[in-house]
Amino acid sequence: MKTVKLIPLLMIFIGISGTFSVLFGAWLAHVGAGLPQVQRVGLDTALQYQFIHTLALFITLVCYLIQPLKLLIAASLSLVLGILLFSGGLYMKILFGLSFFAKLTPFGGSLLALGWFFLCFVGIGLTKKINH
Repeated sequence: MKTVKLIPLLMIFIGISGTFSVLFGAWLAHVGAGLPQVQRVGLDTALQYQFIHTLALFITLVCYLIQPLKLLIAASLSLVLGILLFSGGLYMKILFGLSFFAKLTPFGGSLLALGWFFLCFVGIGLTKKINH
């Protein structure tokens, strides 16, 4: 898939993920307050990670529009998959009892970390450009 076609899809994902984060957060604060504590804590964690990484994804995409580096696309894709596997896995396990998805959360967490790690290499590359 060409990067040009990927950018709108990433922005759509950001919009959906951000919207979900806000609406689910509101649901969790009101309706979800009656859930058992262990479920609530798991959902709070999933929501927090989703929202933070959705913002990181947005910033990464904006950086790509300013400085189109392939590592920024790699970071973006890593963050998308990380959100889906980590937060999505927790949502599926806790809300629907689909414990198989919980097995995906460690991979999602690793992908989230990898997205941040890619950003480290973007910074190193930009530092080299600035110093030359």
